[in-house]
Amino acid sequence: MLEMRGITKRFPGVLANDHVSFDVRAGEVHTLLGENGAGKSTLMKILFGLYRADEGEILFNGKPLQISSPSAAIAAGIGMIHQHFMLVPILTVTENVALGLSSSGLRPDLADVEDRVRALADEYGLQVDPRAEVWQLAVGERQRVEILKALYREARLLVLDEPTAVLTPQEVDDFFVTLRKLAEDGRGLIFISHKLHEVLALSDRITVLRDGRVTGHTTPAETSRQQLAEMMVGRPVKLAPDKPEVEFGEARLTIHDLSVRGDRDHTAVDGVSFEVRAGEILGIAGVSGNGQRELAEAVAGLRPPDQGSIRLDGVEVAGASPREIRAAGLAYVPEERMRDGAIGAFTVSENLMLLDHDSPAYSRRGWLDLGSLNERAEQLVERFAVKTPSVHTATRSLSGGNIQKVILAREITSGPAVLLAAQPTRGVDIGAAEYIHHQLVEQRGAGTAIVVISEDLDEVLALADRVAVMFEGRIVGVADRADCTPEGLGLLMAGG
Repeated sequence: MLEMRGITKRFPGVLANDHVSFDVRAGEVHTLLGENGAGKSTLMKILFGLYRADEGEILFNGKPLQISSPSAAIAAGIGMIHQHFMLVPILTVTENVALGLSSSGLRPDLADVEDRVRALADEYGLQVDPRAEVWQLAVGERQRVEILKALYREARLLVLDEPTAVLTPQEVDDFFVTLRKLAEDGRGLIFISHKLHEVLALSDRITVLRDGRVTGHTTPAETSRQQLAEMMVGRPVKLAPDKPEVEFGEARLTIHDLSVRGDRDHTAVDGVSFEVRAGEILGIAGVSGNGQRELAEAVAGLRPPDQGSIRLDGVEVAGASPREIRAAGLAYVPEERMRDGAIGAFTVSENLMLLDHDSPAYSRRGWLDLGSLNERAEQLVERFAVKTPSVHTATRSLSGGNIQKVILAREITSGPAVLLAAQPTRGVDIGAAEYIHHQLVEQRGAGTAIVVISEDLDEVLALADRVAVMFEGRIVGVADRADCTPEGLGLLMAGG
């Protein structure tokens, strides 16, 4: 069906794809696996007409294919389901499917489009109301709309970029049934995911990229999660951190009846109560948009609560400033690291001292002691294995994993009573994720109370001593890790 032969793509200073060859057969799911920066996205953008390859060729159904734009890819029968949905919220499902259908300026007959959408939804088990406005739909339903858009345009090859990132385990199971049916119908599917258990469950074949090159081909029957991780990284990787037994101490973070308003002036956090003890990791699971971000921002002092109590080591901090809350013992690793956690134009050294610039150790009569600051930065870069040309390098030039290490180094070395980490490994390499998990477990052993908010259920289950689930702004369940299963948590995440 598809052959990509010797694809090479260069950017200034970077060889993104180095003579990559990749093929997909009709009726199969072929997974493209690799760390961030391995070249997966570049290869798929070339296939979808967003980039032009410097070398190589693409054959589709045995014929050379020149893809100059996404519209040319769609016309050829190639569809892409993006990780971040390309839908207009205020339009209906039918109207979203119809967008861009006509190049003649004539409006498509929406009744005909609706009938065809209903037929496709029934055929492939993609149940969604064609007349519903997209903003009214759950995340899983929005993804079905994206697939219906591609099927309506008669795509024979589908590229799925991290399609399960926002789904519950039950939604993933249903989604995989749909994908298998699409493959059985003769379509080719390219599946891109970092969730190794999903890759093994769904794939017919797997191609692994590292540093822009193909490092191996395999099948689920011939490999394991551990072997796939080693192929991606080039060394052995611990997929789950070793967690020694610890004795929990007194509650260091206590939240009672907390309510917080969101950006649209709705109640995003609704009467939430929980506590986290010294030496304990509480994992908060949930599908994106259920109040996790607003909860974290309220605890960190970035969003004022409407009501409720937040106590750090017995000190009430609800409504206090971020500086006051940090002084009370909170360290915060934010969800949006380049918006809230680091300043891209600042050097690594400057970002490491952002919150300590007025400390007597680094400031003399209002002047920064750059020698002391840079010396400390060198020590932290070495201790936290930050890969950077120097401490004077602009932070924005680092990889996502190394930026996250800089933030983690700054926060952990503050000696916190409570560490709040929101999406701590989102968008980072598997090797960096391994290191970050290790650091969190070390802090647990030092008696820090830790809250990990993550949409990655595997991460929550690997780290947590207890798991809480948020749904529509409320904690709908809390249980010891030993009593948790992905299926049970998935039901709670969906409001069951």
